[in-house]
Amino acid sequence: MATAILIILDGVGVGRAPDAAAYGDQGSDTLGNLARHLGEIDLPNLRSLGLGNLHDIPGIPPVDAPRAGHGRMREISAGKDSTTGHWELMGLVTAEPFPTYPDGFPPEVMTEFTRRTGRRWLGNVAASGTVIINELGDEHVRTGDVIVYTSADSVFQIAAHEEVVALDELYRICETSRQLLEPPNQVSRVIARPFLGANGEYTRTTNRHDYSVPPGPDLVLHDLRDAGVHVATIGKIYDLYAGHGIDSKVKSRDNAEGMRLLAEQYRDAAGSTFIMVNLVDFDVLWGHRNDPEGMAGGLRIFDAWLGGFLDDLREGDLVMITADHGNDPTTPSTDHSREEVPLVALLGGGTGCDLGLRTSFADLGATVAEFFGADTPICGTSFLADLGGPS
Repeated sequence: MATAILIILDGVGVGRAPDAAAYGDQGSDTLGNLARHLGEIDLPNLRSLGLGNLHDIPGIPPVDAPRAGHGRMREISAGKDSTTGHWELMGLVTAEPFPTYPDGFPPEVMTEFTRRTGRRWLGNVAASGTVIINELGDEHVRTGDVIVYTSADSVFQIAAHEEVVALDELYRICETSRQLLEPPNQVSRVIARPFLGANGEYTRTTNRHDYSVPPGPDLVLHDLRDAGVHVATIGKIYDLYAGHGIDSKVKSRDNAEGMRLLAEQYRDAAGSTFIMVNLVDFDVLWGHRNDPEGMAGGLRIFDAWLGGFLDDLREGDLVMITADHGNDPTTPSTDHSREEVPLVALLGGGTGCDLGLRTSFADLGATVAEFFGADTPICGTSFLADLGGPS
């Protein structure tokens, strides 16, 4: 009858990935470089939980007696996409990377896109979303041709003005694109990117929608449902798992709404409940836009909120804080970065401990499975006993 909570700070990595150079990310360290860039960063609640004990972060020194389990997790899946990161957190390892298209999608894909959707396209390049809608927005408004673009990640993004292409049609276009993008062009996600504005000054709205490749059967979420656990998601998580193993979902426009909804769902939780929330602003607003000041401000707001939230943590309930990848705002790149991620885990009534380096994100999923008495997943080693839980 307990509740477990997973808070994902989207893109807040801690560097040190041994294969970072293979992804062009050598030296990336989202949290450490952020603090060094600003001189220091003060996050008193996360510090008390042990954040400074797991990584060198100026302004967050180690504490003698951390309140929580603290460590780092290393991804073994191929890639640095949100989908691969979230999937591995729930026990599903991606052995082969999803394809990327730095030079745009091949002609046969785009020809079939127009044939199936009835819409011509603009762009078909790797680009920043905020930049390309301002470069091509006027032509899109004039012609009705949708803007197609990608990034360093495995994504097929479709941008359209909400007053030119209605949201329902944009979503249908994305659903059609998801169906046509089969192997060898099976990208990780198709993303609807609606925007508003006029005359070269356009801004994206909060009506984004992701269409992910369906995950495989080894997902911990399936085992949780079989064990009678209610799985609830806040933010884009439902989309990343294509709804698999999830009982309820609610969208969130930003970090503030995500934190508010989490507090409400935790307060009202009944029975065995697993709540997952993705705080997307760290990635979308600050990592992808190289805004270290914004990211630091967002972390301070989260830290202040976290202190009050943990005051209400019930004995026996579990809270875990981590990330799905890095997105270092201090580097020239505006893309995700291959990094290890922080792990902070607090069991109400448990003890603080050093969780060390976990050799897979899947250790988190294994811990959730053991917490709820679900089947042991294929991948991952639980750290629940280290937190003071039953061995």
